[in-house]
Amino acid sequence: MMAGYKIVIPARHGSSRLPGKPLLDIAGRPMIVHVCERALEAGAGEVVVATDDPRIVEAVVELPVRAQLTHPHHNNGAERIAEVAEILGWDDDTLIVNLQGDEPLVQPALIGRLAEALAGQTRAKVATLAAPIEHRAEAFNANAVKVVTDREGYALYFSRAPIPWHRASFADGDAAHLPAHFPWLRHIGIYAYTAGFLRRYVSWPPSDLENIEALEQLRILWQGERILVLPVEQAPEAGVDTEEDLARVRARLGH
Repeated sequence: MMAGYKIVIPARHGSSRLPGKPLLDIAGRPMIVHVCERALEAGAGEVVVATDDPRIVEAVVELPVRAQLTHPHHNNGAERIAEVAEILGWDDDTLIVNLQGDEPLVQPALIGRLAEALAGQTRAKVATLAAPIEHRAEAFNANAVKVVTDREGYALYFSRAPIPWHRASFADGDAAHLPAHFPWLRHIGIYAYTAGFLRRYVSWPPSDLENIEALEQLRILWQGERILVLPVEQAPEAGVDTEEDLARVRARLGH
């Protein structure tokens, strides 16, 4: 298991669908506590909760993690993590995994594998995960982000559309299954990057592609940077975005 890297958990109190989401009760404890426990199980050298709210700091005060208050008006988790890197003085080579604060069911082993994958090559300063898409409905679901890679596993493009477009079969709206013999991939939104990369990322303006698809990772490709995509056999169980998600996770964790 790789050690020495950092895990930063962006945890914003505001949420349009679930206000105060990091503090919602799951099995008698706030959700952010469950996420921190998964992060600690991954074996990182340090775990930091990056938040805009003192109540979230208080929720994790008894855990062996660092809680860092950040500016309340960041646009995304990457910006919040970049601020943490500046506050804590991390050098450009520091490897950071961005673990969202609404992922209490994430598999700790996946976090470590992602960090190892980024450290094991030199062509990319950012890495992420993808899992096979098994069903046509998922390929056509705009909430399931698809990714296409080159032969070495670096991202060519991310989209909410079903990519690649299978010309011979996708025109047939009645087909129930994906065509065989091609690995359609769903992006999993856990990232690893270096602190130096994050400093560059937050200096770039949003790209047209990013705005059209509402996918912040397209800013990276727009700038000509590479993203390593680590394939995993199965996607981790989804995090908490809705009341239905919360009920599912509570049932899973024994609420």
